[in-house]
Amino acid sequence: MVEIDKDGVLQKIEATVLIDGTELGDVAKICGVSYDIGMEACSECGESIAPETANDIIQDLTYVAIVKDYGYDVTIEEPEGYDPSLFYCTCRVPECTHPKEAARLWDCDQMLTYGKFPNDKYMINWPIEGNDYYLNLIEKTPEERREALKAAKNHTLCYLYYMQTALGFNSIGLADDEYPTADRLPFIPYHRESRRIHGLVRFNLNHITDPYTQAEKLYRTAIAVGDYPVDHHHGRYQGSIDLPDLYFYPVPSFGLPLGTLIPGDVNGLIVTEKSISVSNLANGSTRLQPVLLQIGQAAGIVAALSVRQNKDVNEVAVRDVQRVLLDANGYLLPYLDLPVYGKHFKVLQRIGATGILRGRGINAGWSNQTWFDADSVLYTDQLKEGLLDFYSQFTINYKERTISIEESLKIIFELMQFLNMQSGNLPVNEFILQQSGQWGEKWGLENFDLQREITRKEFAVLIDAFMDPFNTVNIDIKGNLQDYRATQ
Repeated sequence: MVEIDKDGVLQKIEATVLIDGTELGDVAKICGVSYDIGMEACSECGESIAPETANDIIQDLTYVAIVKDYGYDVTIEEPEGYDPSLFYCTCRVPECTHPKEAARLWDCDQMLTYGKFPNDKYMINWPIEGNDYYLNLIEKTPEERREALKAAKNHTLCYLYYMQTALGFNSIGLADDEYPTADRLPFIPYHRESRRIHGLVRFNLNHITDPYTQAEKLYRTAIAVGDYPVDHHHGRYQGSIDLPDLYFYPVPSFGLPLGTLIPGDVNGLIVTEKSISVSNLANGSTRLQPVLLQIGQAAGIVAALSVRQNKDVNEVAVRDVQRVLLDANGYLLPYLDLPVYGKHFKVLQRIGATGILRGRGINAGWSNQTWFDADSVLYTDQLKEGLLDFYSQFTINYKERTISIEESLKIIFELMQFLNMQSGNLPVNEFILQQSGQWGEKWGLENFDLQREITRKEFAVLIDAFMDPFNTVNIDIKGNLQDYRATQ
């Protein structure tokens, strides 16, 4: 039961499932969930770039401003405590003699247009000696938070005043048609970090950089995707502790596992936003808004399935959640070469989520990527590492080389025999001949030539059609394989 104070009237709401969508994980705390604040030691999650000892330092927050060009001088009054030296190195100006981040010093016009919107509007959310502000509100009371945030708001106003007076942008002022607030600033600041619950799993940097070599195969349980670098904002922190350099630490894109949303010690609760069960380092990437939107979608699906199936949220099957997401054209894994409305999108998402064929993740600056390499030819070593991990007692004796369509069908046939599936009782030649009539019409593939090399996409379509591993092999919340349920 939840009690809500609405305009002085106390309302009671009873629910089977509760979703914490707060900025700082406040509901999770009230419910008694275990959580962390700040940075873990490197020994906690095995992340080599984490600090040697844990601390309670969180990322800077920002009162983001939306400004517009009014075409005339709209300079505000000088804010209280204004100190222009705080902003000298926000962009390239003569006063900037000792920049904290010399490699990231931009021209001032470039700094402004970084957040350019339509209609001559700009977002002021500038981390380089701009309007970021260090403030840890997490364990403060609501009243303490409101009071402390006045300083963060004032800091953004000081930055605006600096832009207007020192940088010459005096026609740029707070937009009067964005927020229905007296001060024209947003309702809340941008919180980059909050409590991080102890979930059924904890997603860390190693799961992002090397998903297939981890003991936990969390990529199999993915319900959202992200592609932003690990980006931590600590420019305004004034403490003495040396922090790791976490500006755009290179990672591939990734799939976020379901278990991060579900507390390990409280039933009936789903946690979203930045309070999910991730390491401090991983939060630098999972905190981005596109990921948070997908987390909200997945949380709603888990809650609905929990009620419909009369199960606690920690009992809802991973594959059930993923099937609903795929039916809604959602991504499980972030393959760039698979458009969501493509003919084989769901097939390749399903096979990718088994690990039978594995994606290729790379870092490319801001554009972190993962590719299925759908149209590339399949090699035996690529197939062995995934297929034999999934069907551990099965064997493939081919040496490293490409595989023909005929050889691929023989592997499928042998696998069906190994699993005692009905189609495996046919003579192998008859089984192979049957596929010529299904190649195009049923599976949507082209150029049925038994002797040519098969592509990764084509093999994925075959194994999905005949073995259906996504639906016939259960997984647990950590991606471990469970029982095989043969379908006839």
